[in-house]
Amino acid sequence: MEMPPPEAVGPQGFTLPPVSADGNAGGGLLKAMSPGVVDYLFRQLVSGRPAEDVQWEREGVSLAAQPEGAELARRLAETDIDALTPTELFHYVRAAQRLASWAEDLRQAAVGRYCHAGTDARQSGRNRI
Repeated sequence: MEMPPPEAVGPQGFTLPPVSADGNAGGGLLKAMSPGVVDYLFRQLVSGRPAEDVQWEREGVSLAAQPEGAELARRLAETDIDALTPTELFHYVRAAQRLASWAEDLRQAAVGRYCHAGTDARQSGRNRI
């Protein structure tokens, strides 16, 4: 059995994918992950902890449980999405979709009120005459 070159062996004996001439590690999953996620996963692996980040769920209201409104918008705006794990990114996208839907409902209610306000004013004016 041929051993991989020393630079191709990762932590704890894991074999790393071959690196092409342009520096990409075989494409696939590693190519799709941001440097922050790769760094986080590497630190988790080295410390012996699971790759899944569960601590952020214990530090307060998760994005999935955050009610729609200004606080959710603030949290989404202040989040560095390059540092999110795939699971966190999934929850981030879902929260952004909920916020967009909530904002659209507000917009439609305002448009409806605006349109009806014009007809109510004309009708009330006619009753006075």
